[in-house]
Amino acid sequence: QVQLMESGGGSVQAGGSLGLSCAHSGYTSGDVCMAWFRQTPGKEREGVAGIRTQGITTFFYYLDSVRGRFTISHDNEKKTMNLQMTTLKPEDSAVYYCAAHQSTTDCAAHWDVPRRVTYWGQGTQVTVSS
Repeated sequence: QVQLMESGGGSVQAGGSLGLSCAHSGYTSGDVCMAWFRQTPGKEREGVAGIRTQGITTFFYYLDSVRGRFTISHDNEKKTMNLQMTTLKPEDSAVYYCAAHQSTTDCAAHWDVPRRVTYWGQGTQVTVSS
C-alpha cells in the first residue's frame, strides 16, 4: 500500500511560479513510477509530468504544453516527488493530483493514463490569474 501526502499549490498571477510536493511511503523497492495529474471541472484528468527511477537512472516525462516550464524531480532519500512550475498560465489552473503506479515497468507507456494509476493523492488547487 503506497500512501501519498501532497503539499504546496495556491494562487499566483500569470508568469509566476509555484511548487508542489508529494511525500510517499510504501514502495517495496527504491524504484518509483509516479506522476502529477491535473483536472478541471468537466474535463478528464490529464498527466502533466511523470518520473521513473531505476537505480541511479531517472526518466522524465512531460505533457507537451508544460515542457520547458515544469520540472519534475524525486528525492530518493526523502521519498518525495516535486513539481516546480514556472511561467504559469491561466490555463494551468486546476486541481493537481499526485499519482503513484504500483508497477514501475512500462512506466513510459502508462505514466499519464489515469486508469493505470494505483494510488492517488488528495489533490491540491493551483489557481493562476491573468
